[in-house]
Amino acid sequence: MRVRVLGCSGGIGSGLATTSFLLDHDILLDAGTGVGRLSFEELKCIDHVFLTHAHLDHIASLPFLVDTVGFVRTRPITVHALPEVITALQSHIFNWMIWPDFTRIPDHDAPWLTFRPLTVGESIQLDDRIIRPLPANHTVPAVGYQIDSGAASLVFTGDTTTNPALWPYVNAIDNLRYLIIETAFCNREKEIAIASKHLCPSLLVDELAQLQRKAEIFITHLKPGEVELTMQEILHSAAAYKPVMLQPSQEFEL
Repeated sequence: MRVRVLGCSGGIGSGLATTSFLLDHDILLDAGTGVGRLSFEELKCIDHVFLTHAHLDHIASLPFLVDTVGFVRTRPITVHALPEVITALQSHIFNWMIWPDFTRIPDHDAPWLTFRPLTVGESIQLDDRIIRPLPANHTVPAVGYQIDSGAASLVFTGDTTTNPALWPYVNAIDNLRYLIIETAFCNREKEIAIASKHLCPSLLVDELAQLQRKAEIFITHLKPGEVELTMQEILHSAAAYKPVMLQPSQEFEL
């Protein structure tokens, strides 16, 4: 399995794009503005989208994806998400006011889009690939994911703050190779991080202290304008874990 980073920024501008990962050629993990980096031919191949939560920076490209390629596909794009996320998308996006309801286009029996609810801890297998939703602690219902090829696993925390429920899952992964964890704010904005349920470097180091497995650690969701400061603070407080900043177009092989 190959995982390509399409977007990993906490904002946009100057080539930055928000969260999305491409798994092999047919699965998206989140659908932020990074999806716009894919060609039309690549977009046509997307069969599944796994969402962490319903915030705009993680779902912004989903309506455009379905609208762009739905007419050339022979089966619907399946969106996997928590029931609360599905309800939010149906109520606030695919509602004919913000965007058409593609679960009924061209008709109810042959839609371009379908939703499939998921449950934390219950794995979904697509061919030889296993995708398992993991607990996240955010301002809205949210999950992270374990991506497991059999040979190795990648864990993506999604948007989260301090999250004791996550680590028993992570520490039980025998083939853990990569951990992608968010740190949205620098330490001077710790109060904002806590209020918005994100991490800052001082909170991050406490989270990493709960990790009992060896893994390569990558930092995502850094806010534009504070990237260098936040990474300096991370490297100062969490140097023992050797974290590095996640880069757009970076690829992981599992």
